[in-house]
Amino acid sequence: MKIVSTKDNLQVIHEDNHLIVVNKRVGDLVQGDKTGDKPLSEIVKEYIKDKYNKPGEVFLGVVHRLDRPTTGIVVFARTSKALTRLNELFKNRETQKTYWAVVKNKPPKQEDKLVHFLKRNEKNNTSKAHLKEVPDSKLASLDYVIIKELNNYFGLEINLHTGRHHQIRAQLSAIGCPIKGDLKYGFDRSNPDGGIHLHARKLIFIHPVSKENLTLIAQIPNDIIWNII
Repeated sequence: MKIVSTKDNLQVIHEDNHLIVVNKRVGDLVQGDKTGDKPLSEIVKEYIKDKYNKPGEVFLGVVHRLDRPTTGIVVFARTSKALTRLNELFKNRETQKTYWAVVKNKPPKQEDKLVHFLKRNEKNNTSKAHLKEVPDSKLASLDYVIIKELNNYFGLEINLHTGRHHQIRAQLSAIGCPIKGDLKYGFDRSNPDGGIHLHARKLIFIHPVSKENLTLIAQIPNDIIWNII
């Protein structure tokens, strides 16, 4: 059964005066969109308001996003100072992002660096990975390593060097390894909860105010395949 995030069951990884980091569930929408569904940003605001008994409007800044069917680490800013500095950190790639993915086909190599040029299609909200530069494409690169071999699936650890639209999904699909459940990028069937097996596992960055080094890890979803990765 799919569990939806609420202010009462929010999976908080880290919380201080300047930021709050949560473990996003499948289907959580990070920021409001045309669906009109309540986004995670509003749920986090409700959580803060409730926990600290805050009167009036709660400030919360969206720093980055995760695709709706993915899970894992999402950082929100609780002050405008933190938001400005976090935006700079993410924009300048001063963060280390590690993802876990489950794919059906074995990648060509045990570990490799993938470099593609991604072109976004706004109409169907996908990105296509090309080996050579094409008009309006953006350079995308990542490293992967196989961390687990199961009977039918392979667990990968991925380190991102760039942050492009649907980057991991498109690049893995381009090497014949679509992510489990990802119909949009070539997997043959959907997951029962509508999610995909892509999880923002770890994030390392310097705290925007205290300057301490933060290493954040998001617990994997409770799922038969994730549990053996």
